[in-house]
Amino acid sequence: MSALWGIPFAGILLSIALCPLLAPVFWHHHFGKVAAAWSLAFLLPFAALYGTDRASASLVHALVAEYIPFIILLTALFTVAGGIFVRGNLHGSPGLNTALLAIGAVLASFMGTTGASMLMIRPLIRANDNRARSAHIVVFFIFIVSNAGGSLTPLGDPPLFLGFLKGVDFFWTVRHLFAQTLFLVGALLVIFFVLDRWHYQREGVLPVDPTPDTRRLGFDGAINFWLLGVVVALVLMSGLWKPGIVFEIGGTPLTLPGLLRDAGLIVVTLVSLRATPASVHADNQFSWGPMAEVAKLFAGIFLTIIPVIAMLRAGTGGAFGAVVSAVTRPDGQPDPAMYFWASGVLSSFLDNAPTYLVFFNTAGGDAHLLMTDMAATLAAISAGSVFMGANSYIGNAPNMMVKAIAEQRGVRMPSFFGYMAWAGAVLIPLFIVMTFIWFR
Repeated sequence: MSALWGIPFAGILLSIALCPLLAPVFWHHHFGKVAAAWSLAFLLPFAALYGTDRASASLVHALVAEYIPFIILLTALFTVAGGIFVRGNLHGSPGLNTALLAIGAVLASFMGTTGASMLMIRPLIRANDNRARSAHIVVFFIFIVSNAGGSLTPLGDPPLFLGFLKGVDFFWTVRHLFAQTLFLVGALLVIFFVLDRWHYQREGVLPVDPTPDTRRLGFDGAINFWLLGVVVALVLMSGLWKPGIVFEIGGTPLTLPGLLRDAGLIVVTLVSLRATPASVHADNQFSWGPMAEVAKLFAGIFLTIIPVIAMLRAGTGGAFGAVVSAVTRPDGQPDPAMYFWASGVLSSFLDNAPTYLVFFNTAGGDAHLLMTDMAATLAAISAGSVFMGANSYIGNAPNMMVKAIAEQRGVRMPSFFGYMAWAGAVLIPLFIVMTFIWFR
């Protein structure tokens, strides 16, 4: 396929980046229509040139095999985490904020970056609701909790879960990425503490919260912790149980464990909505706005990304052959540094799960060989896919959800390019250091 087929994907990315700046009112009311328009800009010409059968098969595969399970999992985590309210009058000092980010980083590898983000972002914003400047707090939250923290287990981030399904041991990532994760998260926490303390001291005496929460620190909606455990169990079941029973919809195979997982997640969502007291949702200011924004925009992304992933999978003979060739040294051996940056840069703008899979297969696709003789290469692919998802708002789904929740709470978040400037100033230098230490 020609690289021109990537224009609709580039178009939706530029729309997400520029429309909120140039036409904020239009974007707020019509972003779903814009996403649909770019989707049709790919699907209609594709159907005209390659036939409706191939177009419908690609559409069904993208929706049934990828988008719908993705949205069901996000919705379950969004609902369950939104049903947990951290009560008590937290004061957003630099020390407390750093501690909350550290706790979120630990939780991310056990309940996923989405689950940890949805659980921790609301109390963090509420703790800082009387700070003059809080956007930097949310930016570092995305860096640490929504991305870097999810690098130690397959539960943490979708790319690692795909590796788990391909045969990578459950504890392989914690053994081979622990040092890199500790360095990145530790460095980000230190940078954040210094920056937040500087802002905190410059703000001087903060206004007193007019409506302090005098209740003892604790949790409301505790049943949702049990439901989070059910979500984790369902995800693990779909990866470990392999009965070999497969159903087919429009040419797309669907496994029995995957269907049971999605059905179970829908039940978990409904139980959470039913069992969570209305007062908890009111305290959390829970609404479906952030979830609706992510669902509509990522529907367009999942559809327009179809030709981009196809061109990557075409290898050296495809439109992105230069990218695939760049990860191999002249002697034919894989170059971990290039795998780290190639998988990372693409994961910054493409869905990081299929990007991981492309480079996993480019490196040979043999899980046993990659875990042993080519461990450095697999570590580079894993680290690039997870860590560099923080480089843009669309690099990982929780990024956009956290941004939407923060803006709903009145935080003036950076624009698309403004956020990337933060990533360029803070993350890229750390990634360069990591390259020289671990991926040479």
